[in-house]
Amino acid sequence: MRRIMGLDIGDKRIGVALSDPLQILASPLRTITRNDDGSALIEIAALARQYDIGRLVVGLPYLADGSVGEQARKVLDFTEKIKAQAGLEIVMLDERYTSFAAGQMLREAGKKRNSLKKQIDAAAATVILQAYLDEADAARQISQQGPPSL
Repeated sequence: MRRIMGLDIGDKRIGVALSDPLQILASPLRTITRNDDGSALIEIAALARQYDIGRLVVGLPYLADGSVGEQARKVLDFTEKIKAQAGLEIVMLDERYTSFAAGQMLREAGKKRNSLKKQIDAAAATVILQAYLDEADAARQISQQGPPSL
C-alpha cells in the first residue's frame, strides 16, 4: 500500500504530513517555505517520489459559510500545478479550523509560543490527513459490515 501525503497550503508556507504505510496514522513531516511556486512544486514532487506517495490530500480553506473565497481559489490553482508536475491523485478536504486545532494540540503538548509558528503548518497538514484517514477507515468498516438490517 502506498503512503498518502497531506498538505496545508498557505501563501508563505506549506505544511506536509505523511501517512504510515498502512494508511492508519498521520505524522507531521516538515514545513516547506514557499518562496516561489516552482521550487515548492519541485520539493513536493521530490517528497512524493522519496516516500512513494500514491495520493495527496489537500486542505481547502472554505469560508465560514462554506463558500469558496480568495484563499481557497489560490489553493485550487496551486493544486492544479501540483497535479501537472507530480501527476498524483489529489483529494480536497475541508480544512476550516484545522490550524486552530493544530495550534491547540501543540500547546497541549507543551510547545512554546515562539516555536508554534514553525510547527503549526505541518501539524495542520497532519490534522487534515488524519481526518481523511479516519473517514476512509470508517467507510471501509461500513462497507465490510454491509447495509444495516431493519
